[in-house]
This record gives sequence, structure tokens and C-alpha cells, in this order.
Amino acid sequence: MIAVRGVEGQKIAVLGLGRSGLATAAALQAGGAEVLAWDDSPEGRARAEAAGFVCRDLSKAGAFEDVALLVVSPGIPHLYPHPNPIIAQAMQMGVPVDNDIGLFFRSWAGPDWDSFDVAPKTICVTGSNGKSTTTALIHHVLTHCGRRSQMAGNIGRGVLDLEPAEDGDVVVLELSSYQTDLARALTPDVAVFTNLSPDHLDRHAGMGGYFAAKRRLFAEGGPDRAVIGVDEPEGVYLANQIATNREDDRLIRIAVSRKLGDWGWSVFARKGFLAEWRKGRQVASIDLRAIKGLPGAHNHQNACAAFAALRAIGLAPREIEAAFHSFAGLPHRSQTVAEKGGVAWVNDSKATNVDSASKALQAFKNIRWIAGGLGKEGGVASLAKDLEHVKKAYFIGHSARDFALQLTGLDHEICETMDAAVAACARDAVAGDTVLLAPAAASFDQYGSFEKRGEHFVALVEALAD
Repeated sequence: MIAVRGVEGQKIAVLGLGRSGLATAAALQAGGAEVLAWDDSPEGRARAEAAGFVCRDLSKAGAFEDVALLVVSPGIPHLYPHPNPIIAQAMQMGVPVDNDIGLFFRSWAGPDWDSFDVAPKTICVTGSNGKSTTTALIHHVLTHCGRRSQMAGNIGRGVLDLEPAEDGDVVVLELSSYQTDLARALTPDVAVFTNLSPDHLDRHAGMGGYFAAKRRLFAEGGPDRAVIGVDEPEGVYLANQIATNREDDRLIRIAVSRKLGDWGWSVFARKGFLAEWRKGRQVASIDLRAIKGLPGAHNHQNACAAFAALRAIGLAPREIEAAFHSFAGLPHRSQTVAEKGGVAWVNDSKATNVDSASKALQAFKNIRWIAGGLGKEGGVASLAKDLEHVKKAYFIGHSARDFALQLTGLDHEICETMDAAVAACARDAVAGDTVLLAPAAASFDQYGSFEKRGEHFVALVEALAD
């Protein structure tokens, strides 16, 4: 646990008592704060009281009279589509509001750091798609190369639940827009921006607010080195804002849509090959085609981002390449879960929006596509351009018929449930086919999370006869 610094003797309120909320309360208490915990649900309050925390109803008038700081969980809106009433009350009372990410950055550096031979570093990854895979890949390479590494944030454990830094330690954090939007301190050594596509627009009042939340990772103190995906205009803009000239090596540009210029520092992937260019010449390359854990152009973008971040902290190209080959991928993200009778079964339940589903559809051939769930704003008509390799679609969930109407001309079957879709794919698929779960929709119509949806798919596939 990382004890929060600068809170000794203060009353600190914590709103939201899930995994990160309870870890935050414990870290504040370890730093000498008096914690006042609150959650709208009785279950959350019961968990806090069982852990020994005092609960205070923060919705009551006067609840913030003696409170020095309010720390909120990332899922609770503080501005759009409308602020949570408790957060609004705190702000109206002049009480500063922060989250666990902000507390982490103000508390990470310990008093014993001056004695370390190699200062600990933080690598933070944000973006719309690929940030979980990129974060896990960086962590995997560091571990493979014998560097002590911890992974947290939007993946794995809460940031304040990490162990205090040791000599040469590297912490890799996946940060969502919900986390970067509110943190009062953001000072990573290396910050990564993978890409941008529409998501969480209601929470950020549109694309401008969404991009602004991501951009804060590069503005609030700023990283020592920035890795920026420049396949979208927002990334090009962000890169331009960071660099002071064309050769500024605080910036590493990454891309998969085109070859980058032979100036500055860049990492890009074309036709399955990753290339690193620096000061006008190529200095490294990797053949990504044989790396099973990183299929498709979207994963090649993740590989470029991870490679650039690792190069930024001094790892050699050959050791990064060797570690890439042992990366198995993440559950629910282009994860090949079985091969039965020559048919590959791929779980990409994390493909909850159109952009991530598009990337999955571009990564495979001879696809039998399971899609649907709780559709998102904008629909799926834009996926029509990505259906070249889809032999048939099997639509499930609340939006099954909407998807069928939007993707006219596509051979499809309305299955409604995952059980029916998997059974239909098992009936139809032949050797050489790939059954791909890439829903392009949220899971909440039938499942509690995309993980539960993916786990159900995997269980059904494992139950099929070989």
C-alpha cells in the first residue's frame, strides 16, 4: 500500500466504496487522515464499516463543514451529463475534489528515493482502444526482461494498493478518461496516447470534452517523454502541441495507417513490420506477423505504443522483440480460446464500440461474427466497410434486430442469446473459419460486464465437442 502524503490529521471524505474506493480509504488512513466514507448503496457502506471505516452521509446539509478533501471513484460523474449531488455540494462549499490517481502522483515519491541507484518510473497509457493490451504488454516485457514492474489503474489493482517503489521499479498504469479528467496531479515519466474514437460522449459532453480529458495526461505537469498515436487528427494536434521542433525527442510518434517521416523519433507498423526511425535513419525493426498474441493492425498499433514506451526508458529492441513472442494477449481482447476441427474461436468481448469491433473484423479472415448487446449511440452502419471477410453474422441481445437492419445485405441470423449463437456457429463453421465474438455493443442488457459476457462465450466453446 502507498500511504497518501500530506493528509495527516485532516478529515478526508471518500465517495464510492468499490475496489478503488476502499483501497483509497486505507491509503488515506495509513497517511494519518481521518476517513469519512460514503456510498449510495447499503452494501458499499457495509463493506466499509466491516473494514473499520466510519461512514458519514455526505448528502446531508453541512456534511462538508469540516472536510478538507473529497476523493471520488472514477465512475461517479462530477460534471456531465450532470454532477453527482454530493460532488456538487462539495464544490459549492469550496472543498477540493480529487481521485486516487491524483493522490498516487502526489504520494508515489518516497523519502528513500535519494538512496536508489535507478529512480523508479511511471508509464501511463490512455486512449480509446488498445490501452489495456498496451499496458499489459509493457508490463509483460518489463517482467520478461527482469525489471521489477507493477501494473494498476483501469486494469488490475487500484493505484494506491501498489507496493511502495523499490530501486529501479517501473509502474505501468492504464488510465481511462474518467480517471484523467479529475486527477489534480498527473506527472508520469512516460505518457502514451494510443488513439481516439467516439466513446463515453455523454460523460464528457461530446468529442471535445472526451479528448480534453485524455489530453490532461500531457498537460498537468507533463511527462518527460510522450508517445502519441498520430493516426487521427487529435493525435497529430497533440503531438504538435508537445514538440518544440521537428527533432524534439521528448516526442515519439506512432502510426499504423502510414509510414512516418524520416525526421524526429517515430515507430510505425506497415504490412506486419514494425520499424523504429530516429534522426533520419532506421534503428530497429520487428516482424510482428508471427507473434500470435498480437494479431491484426490494431494490435500492431499496441505493439508500436509499447515498443516506443519501453525504448523511452532504455530497453533494447532485441529484448523487447523476444518478450513480444511470449505475450499471450489479454482475456476478452482478440483472445484465441480454442481451435476445434480447424475452426478458431476468438473472444473479443472487450470490443464494446464500433471502432474496436472494426479493428477486430479487419484482423481475421473467413469470419463467423457474433455481435450485439446493448447498442451505443450512432449505431453500427459504419461497419459495412469492414465486412469483406464476414461469411455470416449471428446477432444477439437487445440490439440484434437493429444491427441486422443497419447492416443490409449481410448474411445473418437473429440468435438473441449467446447459447444460440455459439450453437449456430458450431453448426455452420468449417475448417479455416474464425468464430469471432466482437459485439460492437455494451453487455448490460444480458451481462453485468464485458468480462462476464466473454466468460460465458468461453465456457460454451469449451463445452463443444472437439
